[in-house]
Amino acid sequence: MISLSKNVRPWVLTAAAAATLAACGGSGSSNDGPAFKLAITATEAFPGTFGDVGEYERVTGTLSGEVDPKDPKNAVIQDLALAPTNARGMVDYKADFVMLKPKNMAKASGVLRYDAPNRGNILTMVNPTATPSDAVYLERGYVMLYSAWQGDVPKSTAARLTVSVPVAKNKDGSSITGPYKTELVPSVASAAMSLPGGVFNGSMIPYEPASLDNTQPGYSLTRRRNETDAREGIPAADWKFATCDATGANAFPGTASATSVCLKGGFDPAYLYELVYVAKDPKVMGVGLAALRDTVSFFRSKAADSTGTPNPLAGRITHTLGQGTSQSGNAMKTFLHLGFNQSLDGGKVFDGMFAHVAARQTHINTRFAVPGGGGGLRTDHTAFGQTAPRGLDKDYMDEVSGRQGGVMKRCAATNTCPKFFLGLSGTEFWQLQGSPVLTDANGTKDLVQPENARVYYYASTQHGGAGGTASIGYAPTRATYPTGTVVHFTDTFRALFLNLEDWVVRGTLPPANAVPKVADGTLVRPEAMAFPVMKGLTWAVSGVQTAIPEFNYRGLYNNFPLFDFGPQYIPQDESGIATILPPINLNRDYAIMVPQVDASTGLTSAGIRSVEARAPLGTSIEFNYVATPGITDLANLTGAFIPFHKTRAARLAAGDARPSLEELYGTQDGYVAAVTQAANDLVAQRLLLQRDADLQIARAKAANILP
Repeated sequence: MISLSKNVRPWVLTAAAAATLAACGGSGSSNDGPAFKLAITATEAFPGTFGDVGEYERVTGTLSGEVDPKDPKNAVIQDLALAPTNARGMVDYKADFVMLKPKNMAKASGVLRYDAPNRGNILTMVNPTATPSDAVYLERGYVMLYSAWQGDVPKSTAARLTVSVPVAKNKDGSSITGPYKTELVPSVASAAMSLPGGVFNGSMIPYEPASLDNTQPGYSLTRRRNETDAREGIPAADWKFATCDATGANAFPGTASATSVCLKGGFDPAYLYELVYVAKDPKVMGVGLAALRDTVSFFRSKAADSTGTPNPLAGRITHTLGQGTSQSGNAMKTFLHLGFNQSLDGGKVFDGMFAHVAARQTHINTRFAVPGGGGGLRTDHTAFGQTAPRGLDKDYMDEVSGRQGGVMKRCAATNTCPKFFLGLSGTEFWQLQGSPVLTDANGTKDLVQPENARVYYYASTQHGGAGGTASIGYAPTRATYPTGTVVHFTDTFRALFLNLEDWVVRGTLPPANAVPKVADGTLVRPEAMAFPVMKGLTWAVSGVQTAIPEFNYRGLYNNFPLFDFGPQYIPQDESGIATILPPINLNRDYAIMVPQVDASTGLTSAGIRSVEARAPLGTSIEFNYVATPGITDLANLTGAFIPFHKTRAARLAAGDARPSLEELYGTQDGYVAAVTQAANDLVAQRLLLQRDADLQIARAKAANILP
């Protein structure tokens, strides 16, 4: 337990004082410049009591703000000059937020942690009931903030956080139109599919076509089995913007619709479908990043909003930490890259930032942007987070494109760079084109990371999941091998986040970068992988032991070509207007490198190796294969697990080259001893919290893997 009084300011601003200060335009008021209004709709008790901090409360509400289109700090926002303005000449937005705060703010530590929602969902809401170790953040006196930044999220559930951003219009008020491309990726056979399509953004608010007449120039629907296959054109007569809801002999195409596509004969899950059309009414999505900047700045430093409503955190926040996971982690990198970590008063928004399992950037600042998109071999990976720089250093040089300047170029110029953590799972290498953050564009040498940054690779992990053998499933018709990885990074992330806090608040240097490297052979081309023989195992499927096929490495990975989206696109910023869709492949590929495995166990040998990797029960593989005949892709964002044989005799009889559990540990006590040693070593390295180490050891004692 840390002292909770170190960072608490010696004064508390009362509601009456804040209102008076705001009414007078005094220091800390948001009265000057763009207006900002806080509306709290509910304050309720949060279950539990957390150490010396005591009780927490959950505050929900909305934040209404303005963006000044004439302020140079907003100039990077695509189409901001075409957004409608209010009587003050400002562009309006309104965002939902949720906050967890100590009931007694005198107990707060001074740390505000912002967690970016993922497609409107709070993936990382602290929940000590479900995850007891999460209580550590509240015991340390954090204020937890979740607020919306993504403008195409529908308010489909009360829990989803949304932000309203403006629609750009021509100067005469007419609709802006332009080319738009999306992929329709069916998981089951269906007559119709909703726009905008895709695996990840299918539930987002779509861009409607300028016309429902699909015979016009600029409209097409194609299909292909695999991402790299040639596209097969589908005649315009066989698909329509419609719902397929009619019956009888004239069932096709059903009711005309601007948000659905009907295909004669239906969509086949064995194919990927690419739809191109002329869309209308692009949203100014970049306003969501400005909303995030101004929201955190308000809670950090303002006494009251523009109307005198007091900031419930006034005078209590000394440091701010931002975090995003996966898509929202990509958004945090984009936020930093585009210069939004400079507040309107010139200071920092975030002192520390953690982009977790986030290899890319988020497609948020182009015309017709789709920030809810995702990437993988069977999703649209030609226009999502592709062109912006991967390298963090301000002087990063991209030899493939010839462009210079990394993620931190803008913040370095304004002295507003945060302390920065980047976390990578194995999925980021195999499917999300992550290795260029570690090497030059040609994969020949390791990059030197900036002094204010750390990069951590979570060895032998997939993109997410709880880990442990209970998380492994097996549907042989969908994936070749049991799905999931026993090795996970949830405990590692928790320890690393506290290291980020210590670095920002106390100046304690965090653990060194932990990544695979070209120089020592732990980061290699995919064709250089050296997996051991793995065979002769079974897995229970619906209570029946089902044979796991012998592991056959196929060398599949998501490649990374350079694309041309047209002259109005700004590739180094992932901004501008894409006029060439699909984009032109320039046949200049970035090198994709992947973590090498240990030839004995098949587990990767570099990075942060968690307890499950140091005392393994089998091989956690960072990818899996689609089992559908005719498809040669990786299963999306999914790893695989192939257990060890229990005895030496069994593995020799099967011809499996890996050690058995018996050879690794001897007895159950030997396994517990190995887990205990691994956990203690990680605690000493500040890569595991003691409370999580204790849980790991307790689980090992209960596992009963050997006599």
